[in-house]
Amino acid sequence: MKKVNQCLILAAGNGTRIRSLSGGLPKPLVDFRVKPILEHVIRRAHQAGIDRFVIVVGYRSDLIRSWFDGRSLGVSVTFVENSDYHKSNGISALKARSEINENFLLLMADHIFEPDTARSLLKQRLAPDEVILAVDPNIDRIFDLDDATKVRRDGERIVDIGKEIPHYDALDTGMFLCSPALFDQLESATKDGNCSLSDGMRQLARGRRLRALEIGEGQWQDLDTPEALAYAEGVFDGYFHRGPILERVARV
Repeated sequence: MKKVNQCLILAAGNGTRIRSLSGGLPKPLVDFRVKPILEHVIRRAHQAGIDRFVIVVGYRSDLIRSWFDGRSLGVSVTFVENSDYHKSNGISALKARSEINENFLLLMADHIFEPDTARSLLKQRLAPDEVILAVDPNIDRIFDLDDATKVRRDGERIVDIGKEIPHYDALDTGMFLCSPALFDQLESATKDGNCSLSDGMRQLARGRRLRALEIGEGQWQDLDTPEALAYAEGVFDGYFHRGPILERVARV
């Protein structure tokens, strides 16, 4: 099985729900534990084995590009501009189509996670027309259930996905292992020039080509509001206290 070493990060949105805290910054540059959220996402994916990143930018993309200038995170970064950043996130993914020809990890620029979760996802075998979504079955621990994207499974297959579905047994963590076939599904799902990732995922689900991988007790959090950001400080407190020790051990 060929190693997946490329990651697509969607970082184009307006971030309106966190604007009271961001002060006009694009959401990926909002600080979490003294570093921009986007830096956490990149570093954690890199720890999981990713070294090439394609980042779709849109709102205040100049600030994101400027932040990267002069910084070396030990990875390769390619930017893709999305002038339609006011549209749904499926459009952002489609903008990167020409940059990705092999299986890839798909992440959101405002979802924080543990590297072990990404590492487990990258170890999965993926059929040429499949997508695997990391799901959290621990519904009771979610911070903002109303805003979460829900999934309903039949065995390891996801049969429905969306924020408003009435019956569900797990939550979408925003972490996907994808084949390039995802782009065809997004194109097919586009109506009136717009589509969301969930639109494309529903099409995959109908064809039984959307699989679920449970994250177990792994932590994750969507940092799209000031309240969610504050909540995540507590959730990941243990990770940050032990992180420097693990990094030192890794370097030995």
